[in-house]
Amino acid sequence: MITLEPPRGLAGRQSPWGKLGLSASGLTRFLHIAQRAVGLQGEVHVLLAGDATLRRLNRTFRGIDKPTDVLSFPAGASAAFFGEPEGPDLAGDLAISLETAARQAARFGHTLRDEVRILLLHGVLHLAGFDHELDSGQMAAREIELRHELRLPSGLIARAAMPALARSKRRVRA
Repeated sequence: MITLEPPRGLAGRQSPWGKLGLSASGLTRFLHIAQRAVGLQGEVHVLLAGDATLRRLNRTFRGIDKPTDVLSFPAGASAAFFGEPEGPDLAGDLAISLETAARQAARFGHTLRDEVRILLLHGVLHLAGFDHELDSGQMAAREIELRHELRLPSGLIARAAMPALARSKRRVRA
């Protein structure tokens, strides 16, 4: 189930999905493809919202008072923020900031649709038990592999490493 909570600028519009260039059915299809590719079974609830909502969730569940692009909540790890009971068929919840996704899409030169798909894949990997903050590169390797397989632009982990790589190259040349 994908829920759209339009950011302030789109609230009250007739068709916020169309205005964003997104399709609920298209994103749902991609989500199921990503789940199969990762081997994640069960229902995944996705909330597409704005920075204010992601900031609130990030503060509440992670103690970090700033917005982020994607948050993953594996089933049983925390109370589901959709207000629905957890069950054996629930893999977990994802929350994605459309405002942050739009900025990242512009920065990396691709569409909002592709950025949301990158964030969905990243979140599904987390729901499947991967954690790039704790592993030795396994999640990054799997994300790169799946990104190529699913024809997606650079993933989150690869992009996060790019500034550090660029800084180290500048130091070497200096």
